[in-house]
Amino acid sequence: MSFSTGSEASGEVSRVRILELMTSRGIIDEEIAALGGILASNQIGMTEPLTDADGYPRNDIDIYQVRHARHRIICLQNDRKNLTKEIERRLVLLHEESKESGMRLEDMDTEMTQRDYQFTLSPIARVNLVSEGSPAFQAGVRVDDEIVAVGSINSRNFTTLTDIGNLVLQSKGTVVNIVVRRNGGQEVKLALIPGPWAGKGLIGCNILRMEDLIDR
Repeated sequence: MSFSTGSEASGEVSRVRILELMTSRGIIDEEIAALGGILASNQIGMTEPLTDADGYPRNDIDIYQVRHARHRIICLQNDRKNLTKEIERRLVLLHEESKESGMRLEDMDTEMTQRDYQFTLSPIARVNLVSEGSPAFQAGVRVDDEIVAVGSINSRNFTTLTDIGNLVLQSKGTVVNIVVRRNGGQEVKLALIPGPWAGKGLIGCNILRMEDLIDR
């Protein structure tokens, strides 16, 4: 019969708790996706006005349904952000514990692989426009994609959209690896090659900071 040491038991508890938090975040992602479907059925997003040009409530959408969905999405996005921060904090502690106990990362459960660690990154921006025929279009970028990483830029070092703009300028004609999140949580890796095309700019898409979307 074998017994776990204190550090092993602590690590196991930490892993279980992290997986519980990831499960909770997955549930949030599913609800956000469902609420996004409600907005899509009304052919409206998070920012468009609910009144017409004369200031009257629009009669082409379900005003109550849209307001409720928008409010709930904002609340869930804030909850998700807090959950992600807690997951990141616990992952850092778990990795430190594994080093102290001599455990290698590759010896940890498959649930705690680098892929899962990468998934804890928060989206930094959302795509609201992709021009047909542009480098972004060719790379497979879609409207409403949430950008998790552009090259080396992610939620741990991102400050402003200028960061991404500068990276794009410096990467003209070369591959920039992008990670986007779509369909309520599916992570997709894309290869973007910034460069001249028929339209303006080097990539042909427009993005908004996640913070700006939440604050509206």
